[in-house]
Amino acid sequence: MFNMSKEEKFNFDIENLKQDFAIENMYITDSDVEILKKYSNNEISMNEMIDIIKNDNLK
Repeated sequence: MFNMSKEEKFNFDIENLKQDFAIENMYITDSDVEILKKYSNNEISMNEMIDIIKNDNLK
């Protein structure tokens, strides 16, 4: 079985998500990736992540 580090797996998952969203004409920014990385690393909660996203969309 192939073992990936947590960072490699995260980057792999983000690249797949970017491709999936691009198919729908939606694009993930570097800022979006940083928010997801913080959530993935348990630095912020789901609610905090949602609040950040909502506040960014209001700008």
